This record gives sequence, C-alpha cells and structure tokens, in this order.
Amino acid sequence: MSLAHVLLTSLLEKPSTGIELARRFDRSMGFFWNATHQQIYRELKQMLEKGWISTLATDDSDSRKKTYQVVEQGREELQRWVAQQDAPSKLRDELMVKLRAEAQLGGATILPELRRHLDLHQAQYTLYRHIAQRDQQKKSDKSDRAVMIQHKILELGIEFEHGWITWLEDVIQILENQELENQST
Repeated sequence: MSLAHVLLTSLLEKPSTGIELARRFDRSMGFFWNATHQQIYRELKQMLEKGWISTLATDDSDSRKKTYQVVEQGREELQRWVAQQDAPSKLRDELMVKLRAEAQLGGATILPELRRHLDLHQAQYTLYRHIAQRDQQKKSDKSDRAVMIQHKILELGIEFEHGWITWLEDVIQILENQELENQST
C-alpha cells in the first residue's frame, strides 16, 4: 500500500485542503498508516502531476489553500489497487525480537517495556471504544455501506487492541511469576 492510495481513499470520502486532509488523516487513516504532514503534501504534489487529483476553484483567488479532489484517473488507479491481490500482512514488531532476546538473556529486564506497551494498547483500546460509542450515539444508518465498512474496521481495531492487551497481560504474568520463583530459590 502506498500513501497515495490512502490519500485517494480519504479524498474520495471528502475533497479537502492539504491541512484538512492531514488533520483527518491523524484522526482516522493514521490509526493504521503513518505519514507526516510533509509526506502528505509531497504525495499530493505527485498525485497532481500523475493526474489522479485536481484542485477545486476557490472563491478567494488570493488564497494559497487548495482543495483537492479525486478525478477519473485517480478513481481508476484506486480501483486497480483495490482489485490487486496482496499477501496478508505479517507481524513485524520490534517487541517480539526484544522478547526473544530476553528469553536468551534472562533477568526480566523487558518487563518495564512490556508494561509500557500494555499501557499504550490499553489507551488505544479505550480510544477505539470511545469512537465506537460516539458513532453509536450518532445512530448512523447501518444500512449505509460506507458506514458499515468503517464500523467493521473499527471493530477489528478494537479486537486487535484487546488481543494485544490479553497477550501482554499473560506474558507479563509469566515473567513476573518466573522472577518470583528465581528470587525464592
């Protein structure tokens, strides 16, 4: 997946200025794709050059703000990308390597890092649950395809974070129990 595809998707949802897009990105797509505002602006420029997006005319001719929208070539590129088959993403997490190193080194020095990750995943889980509750209070039309898909993505995020929390709690408990055993011997 490229940043261009993320931005095309976001612009299809709503034509936006660069700053609006960056802010929306931070609140939605940013949960599963990271990009700086500088990367977003650089990608918008390239997408303009490729003819995937255009700018809308503004009432204020002196304004430097450009509102971007997806054009037919961009829709075609996004459609091509959506139809493309990809292998499932693999877990690539530095914490897993640290934990394997810890298994060889011993000493439970990884416990603070595991607890920190647990706190981070609990915070993300809480945020996702808050978003889900907010969306439910809006009483969105569940028959709307886009709303339903967005809800399912959020549901996966909630399950993902819950899985991490459960796993981290288990690993922390195992390491703490081993440390207690080692101290008593």
